[in-house]
Amino acid sequence: MTVQELPHHYKISANAQREGEITLRGAGIPDLPSAPPAQFGGPGDQWSPEDLLVAAVADCFVLTFRAIARASRLEWIDIECTAEGKLERIDRVTQFTAFNLQVRLTVGADTNSEKARNILEKAESNCLITNSLQASSHLQSEVLVQP
Repeated sequence: MTVQELPHHYKISANAQREGEITLRGAGIPDLPSAPPAQFGGPGDQWSPEDLLVAAVADCFVLTFRAIARASRLEWIDIECTAEGKLERIDRVTQFTAFNLQVRLTVGADTNSEKARNILEKAESNCLITNSLQASSHLQSEVLVQP
């Protein structure tokens, strides 16, 4: 596995018609159908942008833990991270205001539990997704008029 120099760029397209699901596409990865969550009147049976964001937080935490544990030579067996995102309206802007992670780490009897706990905390503070949530957004748009 080769780590690339920064900056990295990730490109995903979202394609949709007036009604129905959205198809998310990226180079070299399977298409992913998406729809609004039930809380916003969607069907609730497909991944939504809200689900994907919370999933990204959980996934990033586990991947960050895995990398730090490897570098720290921590022996571990299994990790499960359940993330819950809290969506609220603040000053007329709907936004995620908190992410709570519940993590269960299984280690062997000979593993230093305090070292494991420290690595879990380090993973939380180094997760690039949660560290990036105040990133800027820039729009470039094009309107095509069909006769």
